[in-house]
Amino acid sequence: MRTALTIAGSDSSGGAGIQADIKTMITNGVYAMSAITALTAQNTTGVQAILNVTPEFLGQELDSVFQDIYPDAVKIGMVSDKDLIHVIAEKLKQYKAENIVVDPVMVATSGAKLISDDAVEILKQELFPLADVLTPNIPEAEVLVEMSVTNAEEMIEAAGKISETYHCAVLCKGGHSINDANDLLYYDGKYWWFEGKRIDNPNTHGTGCTLSSAIASNLAKGYDLQTAVKRSKQYISGALAAMLDLGKGSGPMDHGFAIRNEYVKESEK
Repeated sequence: MRTALTIAGSDSSGGAGIQADIKTMITNGVYAMSAITALTAQNTTGVQAILNVTPEFLGQELDSVFQDIYPDAVKIGMVSDKDLIHVIAEKLKQYKAENIVVDPVMVATSGAKLISDDAVEILKQELFPLADVLTPNIPEAEVLVEMSVTNAEEMIEAAGKISETYHCAVLCKGGHSINDANDLLYYDGKYWWFEGKRIDNPNTHGTGCTLSSAIASNLAKGYDLQTAVKRSKQYISGALAAMLDLGKGSGPMDHGFAIRNEYVKESEK
């Protein structure tokens, strides 16, 4: 069995972060491991509290994983503290990690900034150059290239600039100001569009975490990047189309929609 590691924060409501990553990895057929960067008290209505782990403890988590079950791919999600970013970059280089997918969680869907300017700079300097693929949404791409992105041409321009700056592939996710579900993959001066199904489901909590984890899972299984993105987009569409409806706010997707077997049957009593 192939293996994947998620480095991210915990979401106590299970829809995003570490919990979404692990559910996604299991459903996509890889063995999931985690290094938790922060505990959050959150639910479908918002984040109530955040408690970062110490840099020393995060380093120990990463040592424990890499020294025993070496991951075939690594997904990195929200890391809001610059000292934690230092540790992650140091350990990824130390253990020569491969198939690194970085979801640069900087701007919420609402437009609110999630991490400090200092931390953004450290992300750009230390973590992005290690990535095989970055998966920014449009607000995050706008922050990275300091330009407005309002149409397909500007998506191509922004993705190209990010790719050339950090020497990695970039999957620029649609939606937001573009208002469609189409994503753009850019690398080596070329680009490909991946059309997504526009599913009328308001419950989209954790879509970014889920997509990046699915891509990491498919890279771990040996798929090339274009195929990994295509398969991951199909998985997201299925998880949204299952129309799970939990919570009072923007609820989670059904990450396990594709797991239907003897062990998920309900009691007939």
